[in-house]
Amino acid sequence: MTDLGLAIGDRTQFSKTVSESDVYLFAGIVGDFSANHVNEHTMRQTPFGGRIAHGALLVGYMSTCSTAMAQKAADNGCRGVPVALGFDRIRFVKPVRIGDTIRIDYVVAGIESESRRSHAEVTVNNQDDEVVAVAHHIIKWVDE
Repeated sequence: MTDLGLAIGDRTQFSKTVSESDVYLFAGIVGDFSANHVNEHTMRQTPFGGRIAHGALLVGYMSTCSTAMAQKAADNGCRGVPVALGFDRIRFVKPVRIGDTIRIDYVVAGIESESRRSHAEVTVNNQDDEVVAVAHHIIKWVDE
């Protein structure tokens, strides 16, 4: 265990069925009403066969796991305010359809004690255990 209250290999997980309301509410919040996300008729005529969730919505679900990891660190005695420095190398490998159930796995892959940063590998799988998205996440732990 490091002074960040985390160890390499620590993990969190979040699972959710992506609903139509998730996609529409997210579209309204960010203003992305692309046919990809909100027009079933148009998207049925594409290779996707129907609407797909916003990639940025998946990143939001990834953030849920980083928040859980920050809580785990706090529970383990970490003093500091966790601030996301960013998600790097984000890739949307396969589309996520409305009704898919996704599982986000967030695993601490590195810790920089001196700079108070943690690195995590994030993988999103669908209900068929297919990888649909991946990313690398960095948190900076700001001294209180």
